[in-house]
Amino acid sequence: MRDSKSMIAKTALWMTGAIASFSSMAVAGRELSLTHDTFEIMMYRSIVGVIVVSAVLTATGKWHQVSTQRLGLHAVRNSLHFAGQNLWFYAVSVIPLAQVFAMEFTQPIWVVLLSPLLLGERLTPTRVMSAIIGFAGILIVARPGATPLTPGVLAAASSAVFFALTTISTKKLTGFASIGCIVFWLTTMQAVMGLAVAGADGQIVLPTAQSAPLLLLVGLAGLLAHFCITNALAIAPATVVIPFDFARLPTIAIVGMLLYHEPLDQWTMLGAVVIFSGIFLNVWSEGRAGSGTLAKTTHKN
Repeated sequence: MRDSKSMIAKTALWMTGAIASFSSMAVAGRELSLTHDTFEIMMYRSIVGVIVVSAVLTATGKWHQVSTQRLGLHAVRNSLHFAGQNLWFYAVSVIPLAQVFAMEFTQPIWVVLLSPLLLGERLTPTRVMSAIIGFAGILIVARPGATPLTPGVLAAASSAVFFALTTISTKKLTGFASIGCIVFWLTTMQAVMGLAVAGADGQIVLPTAQSAPLLLLVGLAGLLAHFCITNALAIAPATVVIPFDFARLPTIAIVGMLLYHEPLDQWTMLGAVVIFSGIFLNVWSEGRAGSGTLAKTTHKN
């Protein structure tokens, strides 16, 4: 009993760090949109990532793990993530933060549907039911016909699809590349991509005294969030971790209300609960079966 309580307490601590990191990144992204476009935000975020990852690889003596094997697959994976992340940053700048996070939670549903096509995994009845429940939640959040499908909503929904494709590509990469190698090429390639598209118009806004700390926050928060989630999953099953992760939604809803006077939309909350139910059904089923595509691929930012 004591070990169980200790596990839950440690998981809660790690997930609190993840929730704080994701929420900070969303708020920083919205504030940065007043000064920088999404391509610039991604470029600066990736530059911060390159510096941090390089420092970690140097400190741990693991540069030998960084190879050029299957560099094409790295490029495909990182292009997908670059597209998804830019859509996400655009969405946080134009629609309520809670709505962005609710749409983001659909990423595991897309993994369930796309894995049979791209990884040859079996589409079980439970996975089908999970996807149906998840899409019902999407309809509740978006309410097509009742409210206009704005570019922000479409961007948030599309980002989840790109994140799912990123997750599937990552699963292929982990068969021969270390995490350090994957993250190094992620940050390096996306820094180059960001520079290319941000400078396409011949203008790149340099960081200001106000935006520089926020750009640093965005870069560090993304890395810290995944570090916290990885540690949480290392000590607790996904069925314990995912309910903690769902706390991101009410957290960001309160943040949006306090900072930006965003209303607590009952439809967004209801839809998110339905989406979470579909995800948790599949995670619980996969856990009982002893495997877990969805359980292991819930996060992407």
